[in-house]
Amino acid sequence: MKLSELYNKEIINIDTGENLGLLGNCDFVIEEKTGDINSLISGATRAFSIFKEQKRKEIQWKCIKKVGNDMIIIENE
Repeated sequence: MKLSELYNKEIINIDTGENLGLLGNCDFVIEEKTGDINSLISGATRAFSIFKEQKRKEIQWKCIKKVGNDMIIIENE
């Protein structure tokens, strides 16, 4: 699967039902030496968001349980 195919998928926490936003709006934390993705940071700064505070949440890559057709399911440990 290409990253472009993941871009518009919603990230959903299965424990709380919370929608954490779109993967395309996340920042990736990458291990410099290996190139592995360590985590995602949801709520990345977006244009026109200066008037409301962004809720940022770090999601560990190992918490991703399922990538479906429309969404990505995560489970907090």
